[in-house]
Amino acid sequence: CIYCIRPFSLNTHLLLHLLSRIDLDELMKKDEPPFTFPKTLEEFEYAFNEYGQLRHIKTGEPFVFNAREDLHRWNQKRYEALGEIITQYVYELLEKKCNMTKEILPVDATEDEPTGFIYLSPDALSNPSKLLVLIQGSGVVRAGQWARRLIINQDLNSGTQIPFIERAMQEGYGVMVLNPNENYLEVEKPTKSPLPSPTETSDEPAEKRERKDDKEGKKKKEFYEKYRNPQRETETERILIRENGSSEEHVLYVWDHFVSKAAAKNVFIMAHSYGGLSFVELMNQRELEVKNKVCAVALTDSAHNIWLQETTKSTQDWMQEHCRNWVSSPEPLDIPLEPMMPDCPRVSAGTERHELTSWMSFDSIFRFFSEFHAKEGEEAEETSNSVTTRSGSHKNKHQDL
Repeated sequence: CIYCIRPFSLNTHLLLHLLSRIDLDELMKKDEPPFTFPKTLEEFEYAFNEYGQLRHIKTGEPFVFNAREDLHRWNQKRYEALGEIITQYVYELLEKKCNMTKEILPVDATEDEPTGFIYLSPDALSNPSKLLVLIQGSGVVRAGQWARRLIINQDLNSGTQIPFIERAMQEGYGVMVLNPNENYLEVEKPTKSPLPSPTETSDEPAEKRERKDDKEGKKKKEFYEKYRNPQRETETERILIRENGSSEEHVLYVWDHFVSKAAAKNVFIMAHSYGGLSFVELMNQRELEVKNKVCAVALTDSAHNIWLQETTKSTQDWMQEHCRNWVSSPEPLDIPLEPMMPDCPRVSAGTERHELTSWMSFDSIFRFFSEFHAKEGEEAEETSNSVTTRSGSHKNKHQDL
């Protein structure tokens, strides 16, 4: 009847009015959980199985990045927290499984300055024959790692330097594991006292300042508007480690204080990605020393550039003879590739994935080193025989006289 319809229409109108006043975007927002995460693998409920794969203790499933849907920032922070635990886990493997020791940098560090470190095998400085130096790429990876993503999503063998260290030790090498991304100490910024208003201190036109303030304000608003209760991150600053403030500085410092003083007659270097660039920079700074001491260099998807780094013609010629770069490629492993620059020969790593190039080239790299070591041995023997022959000939002439 007509008397029933009218109240219904009124109720509908009121309901629509109420709905129009609700901010649906606000309603859809989620409360971002606090950035507090487990401190150990056990607390994360993950462990490495017998194959070196990271698996959930209860389900046996691989690591899941999206633990909470639509909370990308929180998921990323959780991933980073797990990554820090992985870093410590790899340090333990270096010390307990590989019997390596930590050497603090700088060597003359005081108690109140930030420090870094590298890892040395027991015979790294005393081995008279062979020394292997490992240099990783850039990013979050630390000593003993090639790629954190591989460690978490694939296995320890592909993502860490452990297989290279163990193989090298079995073949009689001393080993140095560099740590080129450990460049600074991160500390919380002190609370700042209120600053004078921009109008008092700035010479910028008022209109320009307003546009800048609006832009920065909008950026902050967009960043924190996604959640009802966003976690504001602590502001930090970085204090650089003396003479180790970059990968290039670190490699040069370790060369001057460790590699150059090692007893090994033959030094072999393996460098991945940005580590290759740091090695070339070392050659720019210590060309004659490197040529006299380094036997061969294996690079994997190296980021070096001889033009931008302004290497000398003699360095390029030396690299042609003593270096090889295994690069990401669809071609089968070890297939020669077209050169891009007149430096070192390029061959396929047998994979198109940048982070996998070191692991896929594992056996090829050690064959490459063995060939060079055998060649060095033959040349040394020929030199020795030549000296002996000359000496014997001189002695016979002396007796004849």
